[in-house]
Amino acid sequence: MSIDALAEDLARFTNDPHGFVLWAFPWGEAGSELERFPGPESWQVRILMDIRDGLLSPSAAIRLATASGHGVGKSALVAWVILWSISTMEDTRGVITANTEAQLKTKTWAELGKWHRLFIARDLFKLTATAIFSPDRERTWRIDMIPWSENNPEAFAGLHNQGKRVLLIMDEASTIADVIHETAEGALTDADTQIIWLMFGNPTRNSGRFREAFSGGRFAPYWKQYQVDSRTVSFTNKSQFAQWIAAYGEDSDFVRIRVKGQFPRQGEMEFFSAEDIDAAMAREATSSIFDPVAIGVDVARFGANNSVIYPRKGRDARTLPRKVFNGLSTDLLADRVFDTFTELRADGIFVDGGGVGGGVVDNIRRMNLYCYDIQFGSKPSRDAYATGNMGERYANKRAEMYGACRAWLKTGAIPADADLRAQLLAITYSFNQRDEIILTSKEIMMREGKPSPDDLDALVLTFAHPLASRPPEGHMPWDTPAVQSEYDPFARENMEPSYA
Repeated sequence: MSIDALAEDLARFTNDPHGFVLWAFPWGEAGSELERFPGPESWQVRILMDIRDGLLSPSAAIRLATASGHGVGKSALVAWVILWSISTMEDTRGVITANTEAQLKTKTWAELGKWHRLFIARDLFKLTATAIFSPDRERTWRIDMIPWSENNPEAFAGLHNQGKRVLLIMDEASTIADVIHETAEGALTDADTQIIWLMFGNPTRNSGRFREAFSGGRFAPYWKQYQVDSRTVSFTNKSQFAQWIAAYGEDSDFVRIRVKGQFPRQGEMEFFSAEDIDAAMAREATSSIFDPVAIGVDVARFGANNSVIYPRKGRDARTLPRKVFNGLSTDLLADRVFDTFTELRADGIFVDGGGVGGGVVDNIRRMNLYCYDIQFGSKPSRDAYATGNMGERYANKRAEMYGACRAWLKTGAIPADADLRAQLLAITYSFNQRDEIILTSKEIMMREGKPSPDDLDALVLTFAHPLASRPPEGHMPWDTPAVQSEYDPFARENMEPSYA
C-alpha cells in the first residue's frame, strides 16, 4: 500500500481508536501471530470506545484509570493507544512511564515493539529504544519513554501541545510517586487540545494518586474507572487462578489484587485498614451521656500544614466539628482552644507540645486551664487495656496513640471526608530492633508526596490518655463543688437536743 493510501486510511481513524485497532493489525489472518485472535478483548474495546467518545468533547481531558488482575493484556492496549495516537494526528506529543525503568523497558516498550512490527503502517514511524517518532518531524511529532524520578519531576512538566494531541500513559501507576501525577496534571492544561491521560496498574496500594482516582478517593469525580477481573479474559491461565483461590481464599487480599483487580482491604505495611475506614465513615455516630469529651490539638505555625482542633466524644468523632486554622499564632490558637473548651465543656485537652506546640501549652495553662502536653517521641504509657490495643508494643507515644485510634476505629464513627481518608491510608509502619511498631515519620511522608496528617494527628491526640466518665448531664453541674458547705458543730441547729 502506498504512503498516500496509508495516510488517507489513517485519517479515517483520527477520532476512532477502536476502528484503528481493527484495521491496523492482522486479526485472525492465517500464518500471522494473531491467527487465533479475532480482535481485542471486551474490556479493551470498552476503553477504546470511551476514548473515542471523549474525543467528541475536546474541552475536557480524557482521564481513564484501569485496575486489573494479572495477565489481562493491558500492555497490548497501551501499545495500541500509542500507535493510534501518533499515527492519526500530526505533531502528536506524548510521554509513557511506568513504576520502574525495568518495567518500562522489558514489558511496556517491548510490547510496543511487538505491535509496531505487526502494524500495517509501521514504515511511517521510527521506533527506537526510548521513543517513537515521525522521521521527518522528529522534534515535534513524537512519544517518549521516560522513567519517572521524584528528584526530576520536571520531565513531565513540558507536555503542552496547543491545538494538537497530548498523550500521557502511566503503566503500573499504583507505585508512581504522587509528585509525578501532580506535575503532569499541572502541565495538561492547554485549551482546544486533545488531552488523553491513561493509568493502568495492579491495585496493590490503598494510598496514592492511583487509588485516589477510584471510588471513595479525592479525585474519583474526574476519572472514569475500570476494574478488570483476570478470569473474564479469554487467554489468561484459569487453572492458576483456581490454585490461588484455593490456597489464599476467594476474598483474600492476594486474590483481590492479582485476580479480581480490586484494591486490598489493607495494603502492605499500611497501618489502617481501608475496610475499617470505610465502615467508620458509614457507621451511625453514637455516644453515651457518660462519654467524656476529649479535644486534640495539632499545632502548625506557618507553611503548608494546618493547626487543627479535633473534639471526640466516646465513639463519635464526627458530630462535633473540627476546626482548622492556617498561619495562626500560638496565643491565638490557645484562645481558640479555650473557646472550644468552654463551648463543649470538655473533659480533657491534649496538645502536641513538640516545637511551637509548647507555646500553645503555656498559653492554655496561663488561662488556668489544665491541658496534657503530649510529646510524640516520648515513651508509650502502656494504657493498652483502656485503649483496646492490648498485645501490641510501640516504640513511642505517637505509635501508641495511633494504635489506640486503630482499635477504636472498628466501632467508632468519623466524617466521610476524602482528605481524612487519604491521611489515614498514608500512614505506614515498620518494626524496630526491639520488635516494636514504629510509624513512618511525618517528614518522610511529606517528602514522598503524601498528605500532611494534620487532621489525623489532632484526632489521635484524643487517645493520648484515658479520661474518666462524666456524670449524667444535669445531675451535677460542672461548676458546682462536690462539697456544698463545712459542718459547724456549734451551729444552733446542731447544739439543740434531738428527741428523735
